[in-house]
Amino acid sequence: MKLNSLGFPRIGRRRELKFALEAYWRGESTQAQLCEVAEELRRTHWQWQSEAGIEQVPVGDFAFYDQVLTLSATLNAIPERHRGEGNVDLDTLFRVARGRAPTGTDAPASEMTKFFNTNYHYLVPELSQNQVFSIAYEQFFDEVNEAKAQGHQAKPILLGPVSYLYLAKTVGTEFDKLSLLPNLLTTYADILARFATQGVEWVQLDEPVLALELDAHWQAAITEAYQTLSTAKVNILLASYYGGIAHQQTLVSALPVAGLHLDLVTAPEQLEVFANALGNEQILSLGVVNGRNVWAAEIDLIAERIGSVARDLGDRLWIGTSCSLLHSPVDLNVEVKLLPVLRKQLAFAKQKLLELGKIRQLLLAPNSDEAQKITVFCIARRQAKAQLADKQVIDRVNALTAADYERVNGFSVRQSVQQQKYRLPLLPTTTIGSFPQTPAIRGLRSRWRKGELNDAQYTEQLQQVTRDTIDRQLKLGIDVLVHGEAERNDMVEYFGEQLTGVGFSKNGWVQSYGSRCVKPPLIYGDVSRPKAMTVDWAEFAQSLTDKPVKGMLTGPVTILHWSFAREDISRDAIATQLALAIRDEVVDLQNAGIGIIQIDEPAFREGLPLKHSEWQGYLDWAVNAFKLSAAGVTDETQIHTHMCYSEFNDTIAAIAAMDADVITIETSRSRMELLNAFEDFAYPNEIGPGVYDIHSPNTPSVDEIVQLIEKAAQKVPVRQLWVNPDCGLKTRTWDEVEPALKNMVVATRELRRRLG
Repeated sequence: MKLNSLGFPRIGRRRELKFALEAYWRGESTQAQLCEVAEELRRTHWQWQSEAGIEQVPVGDFAFYDQVLTLSATLNAIPERHRGEGNVDLDTLFRVARGRAPTGTDAPASEMTKFFNTNYHYLVPELSQNQVFSIAYEQFFDEVNEAKAQGHQAKPILLGPVSYLYLAKTVGTEFDKLSLLPNLLTTYADILARFATQGVEWVQLDEPVLALELDAHWQAAITEAYQTLSTAKVNILLASYYGGIAHQQTLVSALPVAGLHLDLVTAPEQLEVFANALGNEQILSLGVVNGRNVWAAEIDLIAERIGSVARDLGDRLWIGTSCSLLHSPVDLNVEVKLLPVLRKQLAFAKQKLLELGKIRQLLLAPNSDEAQKITVFCIARRQAKAQLADKQVIDRVNALTAADYERVNGFSVRQSVQQQKYRLPLLPTTTIGSFPQTPAIRGLRSRWRKGELNDAQYTEQLQQVTRDTIDRQLKLGIDVLVHGEAERNDMVEYFGEQLTGVGFSKNGWVQSYGSRCVKPPLIYGDVSRPKAMTVDWAEFAQSLTDKPVKGMLTGPVTILHWSFAREDISRDAIATQLALAIRDEVVDLQNAGIGIIQIDEPAFREGLPLKHSEWQGYLDWAVNAFKLSAAGVTDETQIHTHMCYSEFNDTIAAIAAMDADVITIETSRSRMELLNAFEDFAYPNEIGPGVYDIHSPNTPSVDEIVQLIEKAAQKVPVRQLWVNPDCGLKTRTWDEVEPALKNMVVATRELRRRLG
């Protein structure tokens, strides 16, 4: 009975990769120094996994930016604008991801979007009709040799060929992506053959696309792919996760693969379906420990649930995490200031591997003294969790009525009232909320947390930063201002720190994209807001100008999705509690004279179930959570929301049902392609499509912005349009931000002149 690791976080327990990447991008270190950090991280992570009992360490889970991008480089699927003159190398990847690298010519970065229903962002492969695949980048093979040299047996992990095509976009002439499959499979076969010559026994091919409701065309592609690859001289472990694949059982069970991995965290019911259809020699890998959450596994209950299958399969059973541990923080051992109520409830990536060993121990020796200790500990932990209930919060939720979810009047009435109050020009300009979090600001926060600055000193210095931010926006001529969020560490963490029932780690970082890491709050109990969270800063900023300054909040659905949420109540119940907390803040902002309030919901779409047939249930409660958070205000209070890196076509009706007065969205990287949804659907409210890609250091020209706004105006009536960047500006520098925003304002004024 083997233990199976589907992938490990690559950032390091203290974000070593992040800092090494950013130093290299700034020109402060060499590529060789960056690679040294990467090699040391791989060495450490492989050693941890080996010590936990993982016999085959994963290779291919490490990426300098994104594992899908690494695969694209391996397959020679790199856009021409990023290639440069030489071979595909590490800087090529950075040009694709960022639009810029220490070498080569700047070019627009490739589109980035969320990986299935996670908050991890991948670089979307760009494929043309005449695409030719070939092995062009050696990282996977180099790392197999590296693992072997350190005494490990390597199990390469690659995104499967069908999922790769599914996630890709076509460029140039329209064509069917699946027409590229035969050529793609030839290169996959070449990759597997290379692995075989390196002594690899097992290769894990991930096909999360199986959790979707695939049509016959894509189902046939799965069959074609794995029949073609069945002649490889390595064993293929077909892995799917993020959802159940029982609806694909007939298809999957007929595939000629040596092993199958199932995600039993999201779909425990599929175990029986596939166990009964398993081939006589096939391996079954069970994902029983949650790779996407931090709560300790119920080891005793898991062992009980899979016990009969373990007895039947013996050494043909592998035990693993539900998916890659990419979505988990690295190591609980570096946490020294956790709330006592939390420590025993948690397991980070390193600890999850140890949980696998304990599950195996319970299965192999259920009556041993050690097994009894494990069971007693699990029972006590569940009892402690049950004692955290907050009756006041529960009663408030139970008292909600339908009226609590609705604004007083519809949008057309509100729009008229708001136009009279704010008298904004055609194409109002604004930003999404945050401005650069400079080293000086981060230094202030660090000194304050260490006690080197008292509260008054800290506030006074941040007020000066806020004055400067308002002044810069006024000089630029932006119409609706923001205070810049200098006081905030993270758009979710900042609010979580002020809510009851929410805890925090110090080093619980997970990768969102590239070098961008987030530290999700830990929602462990019932949630409420003891006092106002943002009112003082909003009031101060508004006192500095007669122009409207937006109040800035993170919405309940995003706080939920970007937190590690408790698992003992439903996610919609948690969202409702969060919505009530945000509603209280919205009302307080309005009462303090803040007339425009933005409730960000960038994670709205990522909560969608992978099966389309299950969408409506999620959309109903997600829309209601947003409406509950916003519905406590009068008609003249203008509610904004922001969404980024999401496809909108298939959820546009739900987004309209949220009834925000203004929605701002990411559209610049897609060149306004995302607005197709708003062309086919008569979106009733106002919309701000992003015209400035804030994830690239490149400055958009006036002409580029004009073209984007003109393109947007072809799809959305111009009187409904706002002009804004794609997202918040905290990760950029002022030297990058000010020229871009200046061009944005100049472009907008030019269009106003043209439109009279």
